[in-house]
Amino acid sequence: MPHANPDALVSTDWLADNLDNPAISILDGTYHLPTAGRDAAAEFALKHLPGAARFDIDDISDKDDALPHMIPSAELFASKVSALGITNEHRVIVYDVYGMQSAARTWWMFRVFGHDNVTVLNGGLPKWEAEDRPVTAATGPRSVSRFQAGFHSQLVRGIDDVRRTVDTGDAQIIDARSAGRFTAAEPEPRAVMRSGHMPGALSLPFTDLLDAPHRTFKDTEAIRERVRVANIDLDKPITISCGSGVTACAVSLGLFLIGKEDAAVYDGSWSEWGDRSDTPVVTD
Repeated sequence: MPHANPDALVSTDWLADNLDNPAISILDGTYHLPTAGRDAAAEFALKHLPGAARFDIDDISDKDDALPHMIPSAELFASKVSALGITNEHRVIVYDVYGMQSAARTWWMFRVFGHDNVTVLNGGLPKWEAEDRPVTAATGPRSVSRFQAGFHSQLVRGIDDVRRTVDTGDAQIIDARSAGRFTAAEPEPRAVMRSGHMPGALSLPFTDLLDAPHRTFKDTEAIRERVRVANIDLDKPITISCGSGVTACAVSLGLFLIGKEDAAVYDGSWSEWGDRSDTPVVTD
């Protein structure tokens, strides 16, 4: 079954035919977990899609917040995106080196700041390379453009919003982390952090929405089945959480594909909730 919002994904075939299209702008949105021991900037310098720029969620963030890669102001986002040569007329295409992990964070950020003409390369770099398509180490100068940003606050949730949801049940909370982290059977990748989940949260690991070997998104029927098994009601408001607000965006994208366009992401996610002593945590 085709997706309700198919334009949120672009195929490797389409992108290969449009690499020289001046109306598109390609971004590498790769982010590695702290435990990965990898350097996304160094990897980008060695290999990326032709014409791509690097979108660093740690750089394009609120540096006054101690939490990792929290969304910046609209002014800072606009400045950083303008420096990448992107205008409001561009179709932004995002990928990452995992196929699908952090690219959706970039997709979500563009939507938060009012740019809906953004899409994700389905299967990302793994699928692109498996098909013997070109990569490069070359990076040319980028001309500064003028990008204007708004702010769609309905797509973002903060800790006070989530506290209220836990207390009142005014929305469903979806946890995109692995099932083991949800139940505290697996440790958190960030040190000195409690394990478990928010009371009332529902587990839907983002990988449940993807197919091997390249982490391409499942079709609508399969995504809906995963949602049904997780006891998620798409007619209710939804807030999505994860470790640090990255893979929650992959679940947001999966729900967007099947027509749920208003799911919000808890930006601080478990990096905030699990690190505090005044927030309730359960393991069952």
